[in-house]
Amino acid sequence: MTEIRRIGGRIGAELSGADLDAIPTESLLDALHRHKALVFRGAHLDDAGQLRFARRFGELTRAHPTVPSVDGQPDILPVSGEEGIRSNVWHTDVTFVVTPPALSTLRALTVPPRGGHTLISNAATAYTDLPEPLRELADRLWAVHTNDYDYALPRTNTGKAAEYRETFTSRRYQSAHPVVRVHPVTGERGLFIGGFAQKLVGLSGTESRDILRLLQAYVTRPENVLRVEWNVGDLVLFDNRITQHYAPDDYGDLPRELRRVTVAGDLPAGVTGETSYAVEGDGAAHYTPVLVDA
Repeated sequence: MTEIRRIGGRIGAELSGADLDAIPTESLLDALHRHKALVFRGAHLDDAGQLRFARRFGELTRAHPTVPSVDGQPDILPVSGEEGIRSNVWHTDVTFVVTPPALSTLRALTVPPRGGHTLISNAATAYTDLPEPLRELADRLWAVHTNDYDYALPRTNTGKAAEYRETFTSRRYQSAHPVVRVHPVTGERGLFIGGFAQKLVGLSGTESRDILRLLQAYVTRPENVLRVEWNVGDLVLFDNRITQHYAPDDYGDLPRELRRVTVAGDLPAGVTGETSYAVEGDGAAHYTPVLVDA
């Protein structure tokens, strides 16, 4: 019998010894909506198993709009720990396109003996933490998200790091999303910002940075954050619509390799029902189907 054990005060549950095929998809989704992130210890899936697991929740996206996939696996993104190109920035996956993924799965192939954890935050409790005047302000704001900013700046001057930056921004995307997104299943409100959110619609760059930093500080409060310490073979499923995540660059030159598969999402909607729209780029139709419902 599979036991679901809460591992965080506000986010996260762990399942050990789980036969993933034996757990009904509806039960998994119920647990995910409640806990936002699920950690499956010792799942030991291969590429085919991760793809099969993710497909239980809907159509898949391709690996990434600009970054190459694992060889021969167009829907799997290698998450490499190479120094100089680590994306240690709080973010929600691929929000620079108009329909970001609904769910993300991460699988650990190689983990360092120390460090290399993944932090996942609950954007819904971050929203409820806001004082009422800030909530009212956030409800009315929209942010432009883009892949062309220092998320992908090389941390070193190596040619490989510069090449990664060039690849990451080889197609430039900008999408406008509500700062407060209403979850399409639970109806919860969450702060839908993170590193790709670079400017608030109708405000200057300076005003945008100040307000976004203020709101982001609630997302990254320790009480809203789960720290996942990886073991080889672990699998994590998180709701990309109402979380952010961050991979601390704290493991030096030690190897770390994860693989990511994401489930296609719908158009984000704000508190008034208005939905996101593309500002620049083709909406990444080559990357993800546009769904009416996630």
